[in-house]
Amino acid sequence: MYNQITANKRKTFFLIALFMIIIWSIGAIFGYTYGSAWYGVVPAVALSLIMTLGSYYSGDKVALAASGAQPIRSREENLYVWNMVENLCIAQGQPMPKLYVIDDPAINAFATGRNPQHASVAVTTGAVQKLENEELEGVLAHELSHVKNYDILVMTIVVVLVGVIVLLSDWLFRAQLYGNNDRDRGGHPALLIAALVLMILAPIIAELIKLAVSRQREYLADASGALLTRYPDGLARALEKIGQDAQPMKRANHATAHLFFSNPFKGRKDWMMKLFSTHPPIEDRIKRLRTMGA
Repeated sequence: MYNQITANKRKTFFLIALFMIIIWSIGAIFGYTYGSAWYGVVPAVALSLIMTLGSYYSGDKVALAASGAQPIRSREENLYVWNMVENLCIAQGQPMPKLYVIDDPAINAFATGRNPQHASVAVTTGAVQKLENEELEGVLAHELSHVKNYDILVMTIVVVLVGVIVLLSDWLFRAQLYGNNDRDRGGHPALLIAALVLMILAPIIAELIKLAVSRQREYLADASGALLTRYPDGLARALEKIGQDAQPMKRANHATAHLFFSNPFKGRKDWMMKLFSTHPPIEDRIKRLRTMGA
């Protein structure tokens, strides 16, 4: 389990490093055109930070509202879920999050919040009703691991980097298209072609890296959750039930899909869907968990 956690963290850092390479590559072209890469990089970073920080501090409220989550205000309202989360938090040594329930027959859950002190965990009624004790415990441990691993912070950084790349790509193309006609600087045909290619490919590559980071964070939460419960098979069995349940969530939307324990859309399983999915294939997650429990 520890090896799996270390490997997942290493892959995440590697993917974020790819983001930085793309950004500095675009910045280098800006530098060739205007004499300094900072002319494009600094404004893009600033604008992306402003846009993303707003969602970072209020995104949890939006996600909970969008999913139709209702708060569990006291232990008496849902003794089963409250006690299970409380026991896991004590074992993990982290604060008790705010708890929510989503009236939906699909088996799912999600965690949100910028840190363990400002976290929320929501679980569907389908998960509570259809999962056995050890299975639901595995799902909740997975979500608490997202909180403990600061996954919301990691994904916020990733979103900022995606925004920077999209802005830089657009600005670079416009600068080459409408800039000066000096063939040695702006307006050079080769640079114009390079800018056009970057404008088209860079955002797509950035989005694919973002999705890859999201999938690695799911693997990490699986491993961390299994480590918390010391019973990987519980989480694996929960994933098996989800794989057999073809019912999508009633209020699923693309803006919050990456937060959920499993993909709330029960769609196609072809290679294109896997490439652009926010979650790893359920079969791969089960295989890794079975390996941990072996």
